[in-house]
Amino acid sequence: MRPFVAFTTGLLIAVLAWPPDLSGRKGIIMEETIRTPAVAGQFYTGSADELREEIEGYLRNSSPPAIAGEVVALVSPHAGYYYSGQVAAHGYSLLRTGQFESVVVIAPCHVDYFPFSAVFPGDYYRTPLGDIPVDRELSSRICANSDKVALSMKGHELSRSGRGEHSLEVQLPFLQVALGDFKLVAIVMGDQSSASIEELGRALGEALREHRALIVASTDLSHFHRRAEAEALDGVFIDRLKKFDPRSLLDALASKKTEACGGGPTAAAMIAARELGANSCRVLKYADSGHISGDLNNVVGYVSAVFAREVSGAGENGRKQNREKDEGSAAPTGQAGDLSRKDKLFLLKLARRVIESRLEDSDLKIDPPPSPVLKEKRGAFVTLKKKGNLRGCIGYIDAFKPLLETITDMASSAAFDDYRFPPVQAGELDDIEIEISVLSPIVRIEDIAEIEVGKHGIIITRGRNRGLLLPQVATEQGWDRDTFLRHTCLKAGLDQGAWKKPGTMIEIFSARIFSEKEMGLR
Repeated sequence: MRPFVAFTTGLLIAVLAWPPDLSGRKGIIMEETIRTPAVAGQFYTGSADELREEIEGYLRNSSPPAIAGEVVALVSPHAGYYYSGQVAAHGYSLLRTGQFESVVVIAPCHVDYFPFSAVFPGDYYRTPLGDIPVDRELSSRICANSDKVALSMKGHELSRSGRGEHSLEVQLPFLQVALGDFKLVAIVMGDQSSASIEELGRALGEALREHRALIVASTDLSHFHRRAEAEALDGVFIDRLKKFDPRSLLDALASKKTEACGGGPTAAAMIAARELGANSCRVLKYADSGHISGDLNNVVGYVSAVFAREVSGAGENGRKQNREKDEGSAAPTGQAGDLSRKDKLFLLKLARRVIESRLEDSDLKIDPPPSPVLKEKRGAFVTLKKKGNLRGCIGYIDAFKPLLETITDMASSAAFDDYRFPPVQAGELDDIEIEISVLSPIVRIEDIAEIEVGKHGIIITRGRNRGLLLPQVATEQGWDRDTFLRHTCLKAGLDQGAWKKPGTMIEIFSARIFSEKEMGLR
């Protein structure tokens, strides 16, 4: 990625030369052009350091449900980060550095109308975090597949009113933090008719078959309704997402049963994802602006979702079979195996070195891991205890990062980012014991009799509320199954009997738990 040199509020810099008319033309030969930020300092902070720190915080605090398969496309909101950033993070937290070579972002146009989908024909999209190179070859290939998709500055340049489109731009800093380097295909839809949507979806499906590319559809949901009405409208949109049926989504939008400014981008992404082998959609998070503003009479809805290519047998039946095979091992089905004593010692020592390096403001040096198991994707928590009392505990529920990276991230977060406690100080580190919990795959259950106290942790989800308690919590507190369920409800911000109500989802997982004391390090 090119280094960021200067921040400007203008929308476009022509570094060398600029053709006089770009709208609707294909195969344009251009000199170097940069689309500069239009809404930095408004929809998100204009400071690079503060922006990265803010996004990393959102990612740390997100806890999306498990995804059984490969991510093909995301649906993500585009309001100001203050309102929708945490919702967006639930999708972006599924990504890892280097996972995709290119990203296609499809966004609606709020500032102009034009009868096609406009693919940015320049060289770079700039954010405060740096310049993102455009995948010009892939951009041209997509345009070649449809007459309704064209290389054009429409939707990317300032409108006649002087406004710049925000819906594509706000996705980019999240992608820069989550993926690192990647190439961009930037598409703004000036027309969201069924014909344009279907053409764009088909063109993407054809062009991306041989590419390691991610699709991101940018959309907010209903606008400025009372919360009850908004939830009803947004519920229809979410239902159509879960059904993974683009035609039913388009029908619901046309009949006004639901609202979404990016309904077209979402349906186009759905069509393309299906052509690329995606066979499931998982809604990761839903919220509205009222949760931040407190105004429940004029809310805007936000959703984060993922289209995935599920592996064989990874549905409910597959998860049930995996659970029946699991005897407490934290190793997900199909991975190399469980943790050895050397692996556990390595992770505990790593966690302590992570904390020490932050306290000393020194570089962290990580030794080569003793086995390939530590490079497998695992969910895990790092728990800090000071003289037997909790001093910090943060983790990733889902297995979307290699275990080595998960422990590195969570050791730092448990020590310095757990909002319940002040950051760890150097003088208390000798009194702190580190414990690690490496999680098994998460399994949804219908019968609470499947919960084994001491073996299983619990996740309870109801609506937008979600809470988790690790297996050892019930053992340490001497709880029975009912008490464990009640406390997990309270952790989710629900009443303690919410687990009995229809619509409440209960999930369980097991964990390999080991501590410095147990392993003879303290």
